[in-house]
Formats: sequence, C-alpha cells, structure tokens
Amino acid sequence: MSTPATHPTVVHDTPIGRLSLSASDAGITRVRFRATATDAPSVREAGPAGAWQWLDQARRQLDEYFAGTRTRFTVPIDLSRLDPERRAVLEALAHGVEHGETTTYGALAAAVGLTGDGPRRVGVAMARNPVPILVACHRVIGADGRLTGYAGGLGVKRALLDLEGRDRRPAQLALSFT
Repeated sequence: MSTPATHPTVVHDTPIGRLSLSASDAGITRVRFRATATDAPSVREAGPAGAWQWLDQARRQLDEYFAGTRTRFTVPIDLSRLDPERRAVLEALAHGVEHGETTTYGALAAAVGLTGDGPRRVGVAMARNPVPILVACHRVIGADGRLTGYAGGLGVKRALLDLEGRDRRPAQLALSFT
C-alpha cells in the first residue's frame, strides 16, 4: 500500500539503514525500511504543515533512540487508517511493553482478548505494522524466546533488542481496553 501524495515523506539515515518516514497532520503514518533517496523529495513539497512538524520530531527522536538517550517515543502516531483489531493490538504493544522488555504473540493476544488463533492474528498485525520502531513490534518474540519475522530482517530485530538491552524476561501484559 503506498502512502497518499498528501502525506509528506522524508528519508532518514540511521545505524540500521535508511528509513522512509511519512506523516499526516495527525502524526506519523509510515516507517519503511531500506529507503532510497528517490523515496522522498529533496525539498519540502506541499502537504499539511503539521505533518512536517511530526517528521522533524520523529527524526530527532529516532536519532536520540539510536544514541541510547531516548526510551520512549512521544511523536504522535496516526493509526486512523487501520482496522480496529490491528489498531488495538498495536496500541496494546505501544502502551504495554516498555523499552528493554519483550512479550510474546500469545501474551499480546491475551491482553487484547483475542482467543483461538489470537497469536496468529497478532503476528499478522506485527507483520503489517505501518510504523515499526515507533510502535516497537521488534519487542514481540516467539513463545519459546526465539526471534521471529521482522520487516527489517532478523538482524535488525536483534540489533534493536540489543540496543534496548533486551536480556530480560518477557513482559506479562495486564492491559484492559474498553
């Protein structure tokens, strides 16, 4: 799915490679791995003024995160285009698993009330997370503690977990959403 033309996009260099960041007036809408210089214009084109503010803030916060001085992102995230289930899973992750912690697909499913194939549905939500790193799907691991798929690749997932000092037990989520 491509980002609408009304959502300004920038490319940002990080220690894990180039990221493409897009935003609406409400917040960051997309973070993509392996961006190229052609993914974003070299000059600020028309778009919502607030979007440029969020892009600048996201770039600063990503730099701080990779420098080890930021443990929580405060830039607004715009998940308004997501279906309610996927949004609930991502919000539970964003608000329930802190920097340096991990959780499992099953624990996250239980936290949002997904039963049966809930862990698989959480896996789908993680695979389709439009804002990785900012909503830290790299913190979700297999029930056996193994790393599982990640849009940026397992090497990037490991690097992000190592950056956060992840050698702690998985978080047990105790969230309620009404």
